[in-house]
Amino acid sequence: MDWMYLIYFLLALVLFFGAKGARRGQWNEEFTSLKQTKILLGITALGVALHHMAQKSGAPWHPAAYIVHGLDPFVPMGYMFVAVFLFCSGLGLYRSVRTKPDYLKGFCRRRILPIVIAFYLSEFIYTGIRLLMGEKMGLTEILWYLSGLHMANFNAWYVIVIPFFYLAFWAAFRFCRRDGIAILWVFVFTLAYTVLGALTDHQNDWWMRGEWWYNSIFLFPLGLLFGKFEKPVTRFLKKGYWFWLLFSFAAIFLLFQQSEWLNNHAWGYYGEWGDPLKVPHRLMSAGMQWLVCIAYVSFCFLLMMKVRLGNKVLAWLGGVTLEFYLMHGIFVELFGYNFLDLAPSIIYIRNVPFYIAAVLACSVPAALLFRWLLKKLKPCRRAPES
Repeated sequence: MDWMYLIYFLLALVLFFGAKGARRGQWNEEFTSLKQTKILLGITALGVALHHMAQKSGAPWHPAAYIVHGLDPFVPMGYMFVAVFLFCSGLGLYRSVRTKPDYLKGFCRRRILPIVIAFYLSEFIYTGIRLLMGEKMGLTEILWYLSGLHMANFNAWYVIVIPFFYLAFWAAFRFCRRDGIAILWVFVFTLAYTVLGALTDHQNDWWMRGEWWYNSIFLFPLGLLFGKFEKPVTRFLKKGYWFWLLFSFAAIFLLFQQSEWLNNHAWGYYGEWGDPLKVPHRLMSAGMQWLVCIAYVSFCFLLMMKVRLGNKVLAWLGGVTLEFYLMHGIFVELFGYNFLDLAPSIIYIRNVPFYIAAVLACSVPAALLFRWLLKKLKPCRRAPES
């Protein structure tokens, strides 16, 4: 028996456990509420973990002897999951700034500083683990890792990027009187950031290591825009609901396949030094993947308009996504065929279902421990996502 069939069945069961469908003519009016989006973020955090496990176990760039199939569909899907985080962040920020008096006062201290502290704590932990696993480092290299400019935890790129976008949001809404102008400036910042990413070649030393740093970032300002026009957009979608649901579902597959083909055979994110077309090709590739992200996020929220999510375990996971995101990569590497290409793993789990179970079983208590450490270090308690 192929146990992967059972794993996919269990995943579907977890996703929809406790869910309730709305009757004909009725809607889940709370589909963008904090409670519902927390569950969606829990699902997305699980998807990100599976994406990283898929990359470690079955990605084609590994030696053939160590490639084990089973999670193959998750290998190229990482940017789609990140798009959900970015969209929900934008939506939550807009809703908070319009419903909470003086929300922007102390914003950097409440919302940005805790994320920065979490990033640096994870860098200390990962640097220590890399030393324990036998990586040879001089004092200079250790200091580079601890500075965060060289990344000990290379999966922590999101935690580096999102504070800059939070800061752009704060500046735009602090100095612009009209919401539309503020959102426009965040879009401008997003486009400038994307161009910077396209100008940067792949490298393994500094920030902006590759396209995953910007190929879903467009969903952050789009979340702000949706927050501003949520009511009229929702009314519009209800009128042709089943058409838009099927359209977005089909668009995911059609756009994804087209994007993969164009990136692998026409445009792509790679280019030779001095290639005059490498930046336009990267921008076009990012634009195509933005469309995939829009289709995927649209489908998720359209589905939630009719299906009320109710899994309390995923709701809990949605409340510790930062901690889970920063910690799960340790076990992805420790139980993979090697540790960051630096040393043999402590325990190599070749069986993919057991690999998934081991990584998740260790990541949850690690996230809880990390959360406890953060509480000891934070100057203030992190405000809940909105």
